[in-house]
Amino acid sequence: MSEEIKNEAVSEEISSSFIDDFIIEDLAEGGRCEGMKVHTRFPPEPNGYLHIGHAKAIYVDFGTAERFNGICNLRMDDTNPTKEDVEYVDAIKEDIHWLGYDWEDRFYYASDYFEDMYNGAVELIKKGLAYVCELTPDQMREMRGDLTTPAQSPYRDRPMEESLDLFARMRAGEFEDGRMTLRAKIDLASGNFNMRDPVIYRINHMPHHRTGTKWCIYPMYDFAHPIEDAMEHITHSLCSLEFEDHRPLYDWVINNVTLPAKPRQIEFARLGINNTVMSKRKLRALVEGGYVSGWDDPRMPTICGLRRRGYTPASIRNFSVRNGVSKVNSTVEYSFLEHCLREDLNLTAKRVMGVLNPVKLILTNYPEDRTETFEVENNPNRPEDGTRTVTFGRELYIEAEDFMETPVKGYFRLFPGNEVRLKTTYVVKCTGCKKDENGNVVEVYAEYDPESRGGNPADGRKIKSTIHWVDAKNAEDAEIRLYDNLFTVEDPDAGDFLELLNPDSLKVLTGCKVEAGLKTAKPGESFQFMRQGYFCVDNKDSAEDHLVFNRSVSLKDGFKKRSNGIVVRTVQNHALCGLLLFHSIGVLSFVTLILNFRLTKRFVCGKLVDEIFAAGFAGKEIYAHTRCSFRRALKKKSRRIPLRRAACVVARRFPQCRVESHSKA
Repeated sequence: MSEEIKNEAVSEEISSSFIDDFIIEDLAEGGRCEGMKVHTRFPPEPNGYLHIGHAKAIYVDFGTAERFNGICNLRMDDTNPTKEDVEYVDAIKEDIHWLGYDWEDRFYYASDYFEDMYNGAVELIKKGLAYVCELTPDQMREMRGDLTTPAQSPYRDRPMEESLDLFARMRAGEFEDGRMTLRAKIDLASGNFNMRDPVIYRINHMPHHRTGTKWCIYPMYDFAHPIEDAMEHITHSLCSLEFEDHRPLYDWVINNVTLPAKPRQIEFARLGINNTVMSKRKLRALVEGGYVSGWDDPRMPTICGLRRRGYTPASIRNFSVRNGVSKVNSTVEYSFLEHCLREDLNLTAKRVMGVLNPVKLILTNYPEDRTETFEVENNPNRPEDGTRTVTFGRELYIEAEDFMETPVKGYFRLFPGNEVRLKTTYVVKCTGCKKDENGNVVEVYAEYDPESRGGNPADGRKIKSTIHWVDAKNAEDAEIRLYDNLFTVEDPDAGDFLELLNPDSLKVLTGCKVEAGLKTAKPGESFQFMRQGYFCVDNKDSAEDHLVFNRSVSLKDGFKKRSNGIVVRTVQNHALCGLLLFHSIGVLSFVTLILNFRLTKRFVCGKLVDEIFAAGFAGKEIYAHTRCSFRRALKKKSRRIPLRRAACVVARRFPQCRVESHSKA
């Protein structure tokens, strides 16, 4: 798909965004922003690394500005010195640039406005709209009230002059941490607890990463945020949905403090992804506890981790776009993020040959001193990428799984007497193998057909399988890292996430063999290893004398071994949902399940189900488990997502049952 087509699709999809509708309304004649340039901002707190959820917010903030020919600022929301560090500032800037966005010269810190915020607080005190409170946090919680009982503070009627004096002394450092706070004077009986005289300043004597010890009082986010937006002349402050209840306070500050602009806050839903956590606190625990190698560990959902794993800016941007902008929080399957990556790499990644579990293939009738060269296409989707030269000789490396001494039904690769095509080169016929003392195959023997150069037999006979290979004489050794989900469950936030870590989330393969040309591959460069998946050169550990490749994402599976006579092929989620819903009324017989399958298939859509068939007791077990899973799912308020999740539960419980997700992008 061309870039133009992609952009058209994006524009078409995003045109229906409720955020865009609000902005169009504001820009219209008579609107609050008539004649103004749309001005947004992305305000991360520099207390950790950005993750895939932030990528959605970056897209919303910068993307909205782009669509309306506006501008977007980058602002570090550094109002809490306890957790912030310049390391995170640098990492955030690097990640945003890598994603393809730029703030030009509009880079700010919330700390740039500390004096303005202090003056705004003084103004509120003078207007009788703020007061110094001496309640401790525990006392404040006790006196917060409930829906029928107003909050209380014995300091609410403190004289303005006294509050001004105490606030100045708070700034001067006369009081210890927690001794006093400054509270907005709004409504102690408000049904919105955020409006019950919220704290807008607190004492904290920890040095700030930019201002040092100049300040020992710091504004709360709800007070600082609207002032920062107004000082930068932001027209639309786009926030995540959790700040919807805070919007009245945002507007209250804007309306009661003298400011140069009056921004509008609009909230959108956050993006969640299954099989991972995105809380900065939990991500930090993973790093500091040594459960991962760092913030850039390829199993982490951080932008730098995804980049190291081989994700591209285009795939992440496309993922954000296709998930859209909504007012409802949702959780997206990680497999959809992988799908977006496959789409991009399928178009751009060069094809190479790499053998992960090598076994030597010896062509017994090929001259020992002979070496040939072949031209291999780099990418069938991009003819402009040209070809590369690979060497071919008597001894090659192939995947161990490409040979089976006693083949199972449906296996068409190397076994005694069978022919396969070696990618681009020759047709070879397997003649046998050599084993070590433990019975492991160490060498496979075959004869090549000299009349089949290029892979096409002269007599036109049909060859059912093509396998990849690497020339043993010129192969490079490589370390291959295979990554899987970091957690064993879809929702690790629901329990003790550290107890749910996947022990098989990383497998390191050594002694792998790759083409000689990959020795000069650049860090971060992506390739498709034929029949294996997409891999990138590790940007941290790889070197010319020690090649390290990270698997970014696998290819779709081809041959799968059939076990115990149980076969359930590619049941798509919505088809499985329809099937189990049809039987959830109480049908108990597994026989009935099979008999009614064709009828059920009509209700769902015939083409959506390839095959569902199970035999014996195991089939009954699958049916019983799925029936229970879907009954539980039906009790949820939202039907679609629970049902989809239930299908995934079934697939994990019975690995022989392969379920592919085809949720709407």
